[in-house]
Amino acid sequence: MYDLNRFRWIARIEGVSYLILLFIAMPLKYGMGFDAAVKYTGWIHGVLFVAFGLELLLVWVKAKWSFGRVFLAGIASLLPFGTFWFEKKYL
Repeated sequence: MYDLNRFRWIARIEGVSYLILLFIAMPLKYGMGFDAAVKYTGWIHGVLFVAFGLELLLVWVKAKWSFGRVFLAGIASLLPFGTFWFEKKYL
């Protein structure tokens, strides 16, 4: 059986990076004109989002998750606090 700890940690870090992007970096850019906040935070979040997607594919194959669970995890990653909700409900 596949160990879900790596997926869990990537999901948490990706979720935190998304919240930082939405609630800190974007207000800094649009409220104070600090464009670099979104540039660098967005880049970091993008890398983490790709890592999340790749890890999700690995979990799908190795842990034999259903398509529905994988789809739900993918949708949850697009929503603020979604990865945390998914972790609590399914992990």
